[in-house]
Amino acid sequence: MMQNSAKNVERQKRFQVVEPEAPAIEVDRVVKVYKLYDNPKDRMKEAFGLGKKKAHKKHYALNGVSMQIRRGETVGIIGTNGSGKSTILKIITGVLNPTEGQVRVNGRISALLELGAGFNMEYNGIENVYLNGTMMGFSKREIDERLPGILEFADIGDYVNQPVKTYSSGMFVRLAFAVAINIDPEILIVDEALSVGDVFFQAKCYHKFEEFKKMGKTIVFVSHDLSSISKYCDRVFLLNQGTLLGEGSPREMIDAYKRVLVGQYELPEESMNRELLDDERIRRKAADDPAGESLGAGAEAQNPERLEYGTRQATIEEFFLTDDRGVRTSAVIKGSTFTIHMKVRIREHLAAPIFAFSFKNVQGTEITGTNSMVEKAFLDSAEAGQTKYVTFTQRMSLQGGEYLLSLGVTGYNGEQFEVYHRLYDVLDVTVVSDKDTVGYYDMDSTVTVRDIV
Repeated sequence: MMQNSAKNVERQKRFQVVEPEAPAIEVDRVVKVYKLYDNPKDRMKEAFGLGKKKAHKKHYALNGVSMQIRRGETVGIIGTNGSGKSTILKIITGVLNPTEGQVRVNGRISALLELGAGFNMEYNGIENVYLNGTMMGFSKREIDERLPGILEFADIGDYVNQPVKTYSSGMFVRLAFAVAINIDPEILIVDEALSVGDVFFQAKCYHKFEEFKKMGKTIVFVSHDLSSISKYCDRVFLLNQGTLLGEGSPREMIDAYKRVLVGQYELPEESMNRELLDDERIRRKAADDPAGESLGAGAEAQNPERLEYGTRQATIEEFFLTDDRGVRTSAVIKGSTFTIHMKVRIREHLAAPIFAFSFKNVQGTEITGTNSMVEKAFLDSAEAGQTKYVTFTQRMSLQGGEYLLSLGVTGYNGEQFEVYHRLYDVLDVTVVSDKDTVGYYDMDSTVTVRDIV
């Protein structure tokens, strides 16, 4: 074990170049290539030089990525699954070596990567604290001094004396994060791990982020929680399929990420002098295509196991969301305007069809919704063969988080209420917010405070 610890300490030294005026992290044209084989036999044949053809395909997890992260910044890295986010963090921390390119790190790194990474499952919590501290280059005396703070922050009680293989995922992340932040790092790197802990622990961790920022420490974290990215980050890098698409403010890059989700983006070399966020071009495209037929299906957010039922006298054939620029999306900025679209095929004469939507939270509680009858927007009859294009446009006032959208077409046959077609939980909608109030929605209050003389 001590040999492995020494190797890890040496590996950290190789990735730390102490230059007082240098950025905290410099990533220079980094490439990471993996060889993919159709079956294990091909790997063995190639290893022994058997066969004339190459038996592998190259997969570029990263392709010429460059980043510069300044000291004291809180930087986020976002992108779809498989975009290279975790790979770049592992290369920065020295867990992986790049195929090409260089990484320069100026400062002591503490990294919280994959859940339980660096833990020995047979050791108890305290033994793992000492193991991790040793791997980071601390002496036993230095770890002794930090142990009370680590145990207080982790707050897992007597479980700290039990083997970590008995821990829940929440206990894992509590102990791992407590170790990571209490070894006095200059650079803290976190990869999605905070999504595992309960809400109270997450709040505790983000409070620690704020303390670190005030102390001038550098934080780099990967998260699918766009609200946290928006709230805590000074700058954001956007990756997609191993390529760096752009860097900028959280708002700019979250907007760009929304376009990546539906395929509406350009690679840097294709963009030439155009900005990644070419709003005028997007608006023109939306104006030429009001039904959104060429804007992508947004299938990433659709639920393949949705519940649907009804008489099928009318059917919902297409549905999607667009943001305030008319671009299809599954993520909406809180406070912005968005539109729900439905294309409905009428199959029989209907006296007065009602078009509806509703939002639930992930626990299944219905939060809000409306329909065309309540809004007095459509009270006419519809004939067989017609197609109705229905839109609901409104301001997003829900708190940041994940919501499920349901859609329906209903009506009355005399006094009898009928469901023609209802789709439950068809879209996962992310609300991105840097300010959440109490409850489900924001009343958008205007606050004044004044002295009374």
